[in-house]
Amino acid sequence: MTPNQNAFHIQTFGCQMNERDSETLAGMLTEMGYVETTDKKAANVAIINTCSVRENADKRFFGTLGQLKKIKEVRPDFVVCICGCMMQQQHIIDTVKSKYPWVDLIFGTHNIHAFPALLQNVRDEKVKQVAVLADGGDIVEGLPAKREFRHKAFVNIMYGCDNFCTYCIVPFTRGRERSRKPDDILKEVLGLVDDGVKEITLLGQNVNSYRGEAMDFADLIRLLNKVEGLERIRFMTSHPKDLSDKLIDAYRTCEKLKPYIHLPVQSGSDRVLERMNRKYTAGEYLALIDKLKAVAPDLSISTDIIVGFPGETEEDFEETLALCHKVRFDSAFTFIYSVRKGTPAEHYGDQVPESVKHERFNRLVEVINHYAAEKNKAYEGRVVSVLVDGPSKTDPDMVSGRTDTFKLVDFPGEGRMPGDIVNVEITQGKTFSLRGIESR
Repeated sequence: MTPNQNAFHIQTFGCQMNERDSETLAGMLTEMGYVETTDKKAANVAIINTCSVRENADKRFFGTLGQLKKIKEVRPDFVVCICGCMMQQQHIIDTVKSKYPWVDLIFGTHNIHAFPALLQNVRDEKVKQVAVLADGGDIVEGLPAKREFRHKAFVNIMYGCDNFCTYCIVPFTRGRERSRKPDDILKEVLGLVDDGVKEITLLGQNVNSYRGEAMDFADLIRLLNKVEGLERIRFMTSHPKDLSDKLIDAYRTCEKLKPYIHLPVQSGSDRVLERMNRKYTAGEYLALIDKLKAVAPDLSISTDIIVGFPGETEEDFEETLALCHKVRFDSAFTFIYSVRKGTPAEHYGDQVPESVKHERFNRLVEVINHYAAEKNKAYEGRVVSVLVDGPSKTDPDMVSGRTDTFKLVDFPGEGRMPGDIVNVEITQGKTFSLRGIESR
């Protein structure tokens, strides 16, 4: 395939915050006259948006860099850009400079707004660019975005994190907490709704700690709940220590706030939670779950769990399994602990052997999948509201979308378009998704 001098390819690792940053980069490039391609070999500008949270993302990043080097050797004008959380770490930048000198542009999470000028410098002056701010800097409003779906959008409400969990590098890569002004958020949401958006997901490393001009997070949700034309509000990610009764009550009073929450627990052991600096106990977490279910009985709950944190004993792990049996999560992102350079846990001496971590991980996944299948099985025979996203990724004869509770549903939807809201009768509940037929 002949490369397009004005085509770009973006590969994104990590969380929804990174996905939203990639939307901004794509929006900027589109305004500059570039077109997006899914084939990096057909592009002339390639961007890797990196994640520093998990070791697997590191390995995939360096593997992808190796693939881009082969293209660069054939086409010297092929521009390679890397950004994201990993680029906020000096040792990573030093590694890239020394081992991957053919990379053209390095910029951090706080420099996205400067990307067009940096790229133009690379292309016009043929000079490598490195632009990384040490701290968060000011919030830049009004940046463009190119979304995957016209009917759904991510909306950043805050940046950074003040929690300093001992396993996490995010406060050092994303900076300290900075909240956007409510009026700016409302203006963005109104513009999105005018552009056809029906569902927004409010984003932040810890949305619960949002503070914008005497307005807390629950106040912000109540404000956005009044927006005409907006159908659904979601948010992530929440920290249990900041989940207030006021926010929990928003599930009762705000009809557009849909019954789903992602509430990371990380461990069911109080001893491990304390070493993680999570600032809550397993009992306090379970009390929050009880409050949520009392207000929203149909609430779907997902979580994050880390297996094999330094010092985790078999008893600690059994307490995590016990918590999972009590909560019966709808789904969970499960991770094997990996050392993150620059975090306090890097220096903990009681690292858990890899074989033990993997054995515990497998046991945890078995429990999580058991309850996920059980929860989804209970949907059989129910009629649910589904916001259609488009063709199913697993069955070309189906369309797929999400329920109010964020369950993935595949159903025969001939003539249905992205953004349609359809009543679907569930005929089969599987471990990771539902299947159904349109309810007439």
